[in-house]
Amino acid sequence: MNNSETNNKGKLNIRSGLLDIVFTAMFVAIITVCAQIQIPIGPVPFTLQTLGVFAAAGLLGWKRGTVAILVYVLLGLVGVPVFAGFSGGISCIVGPTGGYIIGFIFTAFIVGIMCDKLGRKLWVAIVSMIIGLAVCYAFGTVWFCVSTSTGVVDALLICVVPFLIADAVKIAVASLLVNNLDRVIKL
Repeated sequence: MNNSETNNKGKLNIRSGLLDIVFTAMFVAIITVCAQIQIPIGPVPFTLQTLGVFAAAGLLGWKRGTVAILVYVLLGLVGVPVFAGFSGGISCIVGPTGGYIIGFIFTAFIVGIMCDKLGRKLWVAIVSMIIGLAVCYAFGTVWFCVSTSTGVVDALLICVVPFLIADAVKIAVASLLVNNLDRVIKL
């Protein structure tokens, strides 16, 4: 390999790394904006955070998508107001909705890995997002039960049932975005 080829590979690696950082930061910002679009309907507000998580994981894949969610969660954990209602800090994680925030990490991993391994076909995006959402619901509901001493049935009625239709719409929108954007741009 000559110096020119080595130099070009180095430039491509730097460019690839910079693009990873830019796309990751872009999705952290998108999720932050989505978190601020909310309707308070009880102890767990309706937000568009999951839409951003689904899109990030579906488009960026499991590595970059999960990193984007980790960065988002860590920013909120240290007090940057990225969570719903411009909130942040450890109190958000240990509070009643903290399990959902932690659940986003696992949701991103599931959606990203399924889209990476099976492709960004519409059915893959939909199924992966349903599974990812179920995992997020599980983390969030269990933590809600623990942090509020609420029974499982009551927690499901408060934290899951009111969100099913809206989350189905978010899955439909995010899966269409992932499927269609993947055809046009390769992130």
